[in-house]
Amino acid sequence: MIRVRLLAALVLGVLGVLALPAGPASAHAALVRTSPVQGTVLQQAPSEVVVTFSEPVGLVRDKIQVIGPDGKRIDKGDPTVSGDDVRIPVRTDVRRGTYLVSYRVISADNHPVGAGFTYSLGAASTTPPRPSDSTAGRTDRAVAMLLSAARWLGYVGLILLAGPALILLALWPNRLPRRGPTRLAYLGLGLVAGSALFELYLQAPYQNGGSLFSPSAGDLGDVLSGSYGTLHLVRLAALALAVPLLRSHLAGRAGKPAQVALAILAVVAVATWPLSGHPATTTAPLLTIVADAAHLVSMAIWLGGLVMLVGFLLRRANAKELDAILPVWSNWATLAVTVLVLAGTSQALINVATVGALLHTTYGTLLLLKIGVLAVVLAGAAVARRLVRRQAADKPQGVRRLRFAVFAEIAGAVLILGLTSALVQTTPARTAAASPAGSDVEQDIFSTTLDSKLYQLQLDIEPLTVGNSDVHLYAFTPDGKSLTVKEWKVTAALPDKGVQGIDVPVLALTPSHATGTVSLPTAGRWQFSFTLRTTDFDEATVTTEVTIK
Repeated sequence: MIRVRLLAALVLGVLGVLALPAGPASAHAALVRTSPVQGTVLQQAPSEVVVTFSEPVGLVRDKIQVIGPDGKRIDKGDPTVSGDDVRIPVRTDVRRGTYLVSYRVISADNHPVGAGFTYSLGAASTTPPRPSDSTAGRTDRAVAMLLSAARWLGYVGLILLAGPALILLALWPNRLPRRGPTRLAYLGLGLVAGSALFELYLQAPYQNGGSLFSPSAGDLGDVLSGSYGTLHLVRLAALALAVPLLRSHLAGRAGKPAQVALAILAVVAVATWPLSGHPATTTAPLLTIVADAAHLVSMAIWLGGLVMLVGFLLRRANAKELDAILPVWSNWATLAVTVLVLAGTSQALINVATVGALLHTTYGTLLLLKIGVLAVVLAGAAVARRLVRRQAADKPQGVRRLRFAVFAEIAGAVLILGLTSALVQTTPARTAAASPAGSDVEQDIFSTTLDSKLYQLQLDIEPLTVGNSDVHLYAFTPDGKSLTVKEWKVTAALPDKGVQGIDVPVLALTPSHATGTVSLPTAGRWQFSFTLRTTDFDEATVTTEVTIK
């Protein structure tokens, strides 16, 4: 009955975590800058578009497009990756108007990054183009949730496999049958293998933005040929090779060479988790890979041992056996938790980096919650066990209380596992804090098109900081042709701080293009006015507001 309740608690814990809004499409590579600059208006068509990310990325087949104002693609050939840059060759014989760059790539930790931005040639279009592929920036929620569930099953399987394997090796009484723990170990093995297969399949729609049943053979081939697929195949191969060794180990017949071989295969299998995720992409990958592997192993030993205690030993072992088992297990658990905390701390220091990132990012919030829950679980477990030790182990009441304490520890650990799973799906704090908020890239330039009955005025101001800023003006007729301007007048004001209109001297470089420099002495929302005289009698004024930092 206890085991049934334990299994129910684990399942409910999993479902509870999966029900949380975990942000399924969290991107782990941040968009740093673009060329052309997002929102800018160019006078000459570029020969390529460059999108720069915070880390190297991989390309997703047919998911990078540049769409013209007529809705047709202008990208030519295949995009290439050079360091952190994605370079997209485009045609130069194109029309005036707004162009949409739509992309979906895979970050170094195998999470999709999808979004888009626009730039204009000559003048902005009245209606921006739409991407021909609507999946570029989308991640199917069902796919993301199932992928999270698959990772959960892998963690749970690792726990159920490690607990019996360790306890049967060193702490299992010879008089007790091994059937129950052996079944539990095989269940864990099946969960780890099944989760790896499920993740391999789900990664295809996850990385290309498709639905659950949309992957083609080519999509699956792309996954298998990448690092993610290779590492999962290595995990499956290690599990397959471990089966005969595990069988003899669980039966108590494995010799020293078999146990060493089994340990090596376990190390290989465990290493595939950090190598396919965040730890392999940090600023200190060797440290974080080792720390994450140690984190996984210590978690599996701690929780796997607790499951064995509450499910078998506390129910079947006699008082003499428990007197021998519990002190040893207590030392193991203390060591495992110590490694867990140290490994987690080292990863947190690298993934967070600053106090600001810890306090002002989703990753930091989840990490603080995890630390808080872990502290409560460990404190509660320590108090409960201290109370139980006051009673003899041969007293049924003492055993029941210890079983309850262990069960409560497992329940708290379920929540910790849930927060760990959420952290895997969340952009590391150091990356999130260093990248601009939201999906748009914040560029240090203001670019817009202002309309009047006489003309369209394309305006560029940079930089958007206190001090001198350059102003570029391009005049067009309402139908988009270059317009000759007889006189340009520009003023800048900051009414909120009592700054009246400042005349900005401008120089006409061509009949339709003028430039100037304005000195902005203080930050705030500045009001710019532009008066253009196009004939001896016709002139019009347009205004806009620009935020100066």
